[in-house]
Amino acid sequence: MSRIDQISGVSLFGGLPEEQIRELADIAVEQKCRKGQPLFSEGSRATGFYVITAGRFKIFKLSLEGKEQILHIFGPGEIFGEVPVFAGGRYPAHAEALEPGTVLFFARDAFIELVRREPAVALNMLGILSRRLRQFTHLIEDLSLREVPGRLAAYLLFLSDRREKGASDTLELEITKGQLASLLGTIPETLSRILARMTQTGAIEVDGRRIRLLDRGILESLAAGEKLAP
Repeated sequence: MSRIDQISGVSLFGGLPEEQIRELADIAVEQKCRKGQPLFSEGSRATGFYVITAGRFKIFKLSLEGKEQILHIFGPGEIFGEVPVFAGGRYPAHAEALEPGTVLFFARDAFIELVRREPAVALNMLGILSRRLRQFTHLIEDLSLREVPGRLAAYLLFLSDRREKGASDTLELEITKGQLASLLGTIPETLSRILARMTQTGAIEVDGRRIRLLDRGILESLAAGEKLAP
């Protein structure tokens, strides 16, 4: 896939004419990343943002004790590191490659100059930031108001709902259970116990990273705040 095609498929740049897509391609710098490679650290100066063309990357924060809380996991076609671009601030979290991948880096100064010439890019950016704010709002609600079974149920329903219509309720986790535990704000041992209890209630069936949703009603009740049966 050409760089033009890669950029055209990014929601941030949707609807832009070919001429502007070519301008974006001119300022994009491709970076290949190895598994575990950091792209930026919390508090470092925000020099630009990234568009993923291959692989998956995690955005996370670390507590003073070194405990990791995953905030987002992004894949091809998604962007990250864009929040401080306009403010000229610092990155609010860490970013690291979960697997070998490739990103396009857009330097802040070059991108700001392009936005001045093409306001449509700024409007698209506002849409992205609005969706990201909603995601953070849901994350805060999950971590503060839902217990872990409810967070897990909501996450499984989210994965199922974003699949194409008519797809089966069998999901293949794209992350390890340890990473999923961090994303849900818990530890792997607790996640394993909850998966076992959900299996016993007949809500799901687990086979490695493959999870089959057997009873969406139970999952929806858990996501709504109902307690998981002991």
